[in-house]
Amino acid sequence: MINQNDIPQTSIIEKDINYKPPRTLRSWLIGRPLSTADAPHQTIGKAVGLAVFASDALSSTAYATQEILGVIAAAGTIAYGYLFPISLAIVILMAIVTVSYRQTIHAYPNGGGAYIVARDNLGNLAAETAGAALLMDYILTVSVSISAGAAQIVSAFPELFPYRVWIAVVSIFFIMLINLRGVKESGTAFAIPTYFFIVVMVFTVLSGIIRYLTGSLGMVIDPPHFEAHDVISVITPFVLLHAFSNGTAALTGIEAISNGITAFKEPRSKNAATTLVWMSCILGSLFLGLSFLAGQTHVVFSEEETVISQLARTIFDGRGVLYLMVITGTTIILIMAANTAFADFPRLGALIAKDGYLPRQLNYRGSRLVYSRGIVALSVIASLLIIVFQASVTRLIPLYAIGVFLSFTLSQIGMSRRWWKIGQLKKDEEVVEAGSTLRYEAGWKYRMLINAFGGICTAVVMFIFAITKFTEGAWVVLILIPSLIGVFLLIHRHYKILAKKLSLENFGIVPPHHTRHRIIMPVSGVHQGTLAALRYARTLSDDITAVHVSIEPADSEKVRQKWEKWGEGVRLVMLASPYRLLLEPLLEYITDIARKRQTGETITIVVPEFISNNVFTGTLHTNTADLLRSQLKRQHNIVIIDVPYHVH
Repeated sequence: MINQNDIPQTSIIEKDINYKPPRTLRSWLIGRPLSTADAPHQTIGKAVGLAVFASDALSSTAYATQEILGVIAAAGTIAYGYLFPISLAIVILMAIVTVSYRQTIHAYPNGGGAYIVARDNLGNLAAETAGAALLMDYILTVSVSISAGAAQIVSAFPELFPYRVWIAVVSIFFIMLINLRGVKESGTAFAIPTYFFIVVMVFTVLSGIIRYLTGSLGMVIDPPHFEAHDVISVITPFVLLHAFSNGTAALTGIEAISNGITAFKEPRSKNAATTLVWMSCILGSLFLGLSFLAGQTHVVFSEEETVISQLARTIFDGRGVLYLMVITGTTIILIMAANTAFADFPRLGALIAKDGYLPRQLNYRGSRLVYSRGIVALSVIASLLIIVFQASVTRLIPLYAIGVFLSFTLSQIGMSRRWWKIGQLKKDEEVVEAGSTLRYEAGWKYRMLINAFGGICTAVVMFIFAITKFTEGAWVVLILIPSLIGVFLLIHRHYKILAKKLSLENFGIVPPHHTRHRIIMPVSGVHQGTLAALRYARTLSDDITAVHVSIEPADSEKVRQKWEKWGEGVRLVMLASPYRLLLEPLLEYITDIARKRQTGETITIVVPEFISNNVFTGTLHTNTADLLRSQLKRQHNIVIIDVPYHVH
């Protein structure tokens, strides 16, 4: 047994290293590496925070009205009478969700949103469900917003329609590059376009309303062709619910600020909550204004020309400068909407990875203090989705909002339970949980009711969406979310088993000491590098066997003659290889020796490795050490050591 008193005191020395990473092509692309001490200076204020976290929500004004119209347009002109009331109902739901998430921001100042709320109040399974739903939401946010941005470009320049997929993919990787530069830089870069969009859209809506009030607005001139597959003679409650569920795409992105609170300057919660209210007010106003004007001008649902394009050319009498400004601003905000996902997906992935449900690598910050691996993973997955669905917003939308509203629902139910737990505490009592600290608050019942009501509303919308969109592709999400949860659990199980095997708890038995090394040294030729490896092998053990795989008899004879002269009496085994194989005979020999080894004996493979300082000439040599390592690393008690021999 190990006696802790017998273990000598360990000395620990802390030393600063003055090394700074050199300038490279990578640092030119994404900026110079930042030290950990720079992290507090990378936070953002409310104005930049609106650009970073609200672009997703604000961008939904560009397609939410169109998605409502896509359902009811088959009913003819009667459909325009339902457009504004449906939009008003969505804005009311938006207000409920905003109030609920404002409470979440103050309760969980370290961020994490629905995942952390569900984990602390509803358990791990609910947390993984919320995490899976949110990760899917962020992937689809990138796919939908970028596809919608490409659609705006195609609306203005129809000849680019065949290239819409490539336009979308290039846009994703452009945003990825900016986000790899860090939160502060990406936020500053996106602030001007975001405010440009807000100003342009407010001006467009106000101009349209003024023209409506003065009677000069008119209808859409030369609308795009629309042919309904199935004419709707009567708008039934089911059709209205279907249209409502499509329009709830306007709510996507509201939860983003609650997930990214840590990006804000202090006081973080206050700044994040204020930004959330600003975002919701701007979003609700623009969405209602656009829906009202769309109904008055009788815009047409079309994949070839968007609602925004039709409205802009109607309000501004053609495709002049103001029209191009609207299209430019809308395209930019739609492409930038992906930035919200790029800000939140890596953060959420890091939280889930920290809990052991995703690969640990996602929890590592890159040179610019962002979770760069999560950013790259999001870019690749979203690009694949765009290619598969051919950058069609209508085909992607059915996959979109179920995950959003599932996370909304779990977050609000979790917050309701949190308020209930607070209500059970005494006034001076305090309970510390993983994500927050619980203290008694006088208005807990009122807050619990707000979150409960919000949870009921979002749950109803989620079921409406699942039912009405089931045959259009929502069934895919209902399969993917449980599948992703299953992946989480498998990863977590692996980490738990590994941690148990590596744990030092109850570690009281001294591991058996290896009595000796048995050295096997592959030899392809006899030269200075071979002799350097032989000298090193002798420092480990006197039991050394050199092994040469005989492929060409003439070459093998040269090796034999040289080894007799320079081998220092070490035995050499010549392995015949009639089929000219190098690795297989060597592996078979090592495996045979391993089966016969004695107790406590370690087999050490010492591999002479020629190293060239020239990268090009280095590719001209077989890397036997790496080949052996890849084949033998799963075998027990076999150590592979490569002895480099540098030639300048």
